[in-house]
Amino acid sequence: MVCELLTVGQMAQADAATIQAGTPGFTLMQAAGDAVVRAITQRWSARDTVVLCGPGNNGGDGFIVAARLRELGWPVRVACLGGADALKGDAALAAQAWLQGSEGAADIGALQPACLDGAQLIVDALFGAGLTRPLDGAAADVLMRASGKALPIVAVDVPSGVWGDTGEASGAVPCQLTVTFFRLKPAHALMPGRALCGEVVLADIGIEPTVLPALKVQTYDNQPAVWRDVWPHMDAAGHKYHRGHALIWGGPEMTGAARLAARSCARIGSGLTTVCTPRRAWPVYAAALECIMVHPLDGEAAASWQMGLEGLLDDDRLSAMLMGPGAMGGTNAAGIRGVVLTMLASGRPVVLDADAISAFHEDPSLLFAAIKGHSRPVVLTPHGGEFVRLFKAPEVSVASSKLDKTRAAARLSGAVVLFKGADTVIAAPDGRAAINRHAPSTLATAGAGDVLAGMIVGLLAQGMPAWQAACAASWLHGDAAQHFGLGLIADDLPDLIPAALQRLAASH
Repeated sequence: MVCELLTVGQMAQADAATIQAGTPGFTLMQAAGDAVVRAITQRWSARDTVVLCGPGNNGGDGFIVAARLRELGWPVRVACLGGADALKGDAALAAQAWLQGSEGAADIGALQPACLDGAQLIVDALFGAGLTRPLDGAAADVLMRASGKALPIVAVDVPSGVWGDTGEASGAVPCQLTVTFFRLKPAHALMPGRALCGEVVLADIGIEPTVLPALKVQTYDNQPAVWRDVWPHMDAAGHKYHRGHALIWGGPEMTGAARLAARSCARIGSGLTTVCTPRRAWPVYAAALECIMVHPLDGEAAASWQMGLEGLLDDDRLSAMLMGPGAMGGTNAAGIRGVVLTMLASGRPVVLDADAISAFHEDPSLLFAAIKGHSRPVVLTPHGGEFVRLFKAPEVSVASSKLDKTRAAARLSGAVVLFKGADTVIAAPDGRAAINRHAPSTLATAGAGDVLAGMIVGLLAQGMPAWQAACAASWLHGDAAQHFGLGLIADDLPDLIPAALQRLAASH
């Protein structure tokens, strides 16, 4: 499966390697234009189309699109930013091909709002993913007018004004369709760029996958191909402890969060799941959880609970732990920090979510030092507010995109960081990162993050490596929600996991 995400620089290297191997650049440009035309003609019938061409190779792609559509009998006009005389190289050849196919009419117009008169479809071939400045002037004016007229817009590579490496957008307008080539770029997965792209079509233009190893790709579109090779499979001769034993801290007052996490942990395949909680909350958990064991901790102070937890950690069969969902209720931040540090000191994989992250916002270095002194993997799962409070260091705050910020946070903390949101990013300290597009907006509901944390710890308990476990849980979490549809609440999610697992198994 195609899962690599290429930076603008890496895509340029892929182009260059293909050209060096003997494929002319103009041949690649023709293939790109043909791919755009195929995508257009599969979705629209012939109609008055205006192709907006820029001064570089993206504009060259646009001239090829215009020429091919005209050959198919479409009424086509071209408007060029800066004029055709400024074009060079393959883009100049493409413009010449357009002119040679005309009947002597002056069919390269100026880029101005009037060029849209009578148009029913717009092809945006002004700027590709390499633009790193705000879109302005005639280009911005024409696109804004096209959007205001509700004309369907097809973008070549990315919508003009979207920055390919970051997903940032300045001057870009929403497109109905974006056609890109060989591999997606971060902008196709990161917000707000992803939302502006509309439907994304990835086209083969003749670049061979053999160019990929030299690019040293470390960014991926989160798909099963990224983590399937380390997915924990059941052993016919195994028993429950072979599938792991997960321990989840249950807050004494906000009990729903830990219960959601525990059920999700069990559903994802953990052989045993135990919730430990202060004794006064034990009846709540014990009455609500049937296949989940509930262990009461004596005393009314965090210090005594911590001692009880240390006793549980003497069991060598315990394989992974989760702290955070609903933890703050009835517990002060110092008490939570003590429990987290005890878990980290145990040498087992740990997932820290919600309150377990917020408890360290005044002294993040205390948490990071404990993680780096920890011999086993740690996963942090902050949402936007928690991320900002924990990762205040300049090396994170100055990063230019969510992808860069998450990578910097993983390096700083020594943990796998899953930065939640519509464009969830999962980064490892070694630089690997995945962006999850496989999730609907219905996951923006209370408790969904608790379910995700439970799924991650359940996979860690089964021995899955931390980065892949976080990626897999994120994808399955989204898959479960996507197939449920509207009306989703977090309570639904644990029981949707089995169907998601079955779809995953069937897709292999």
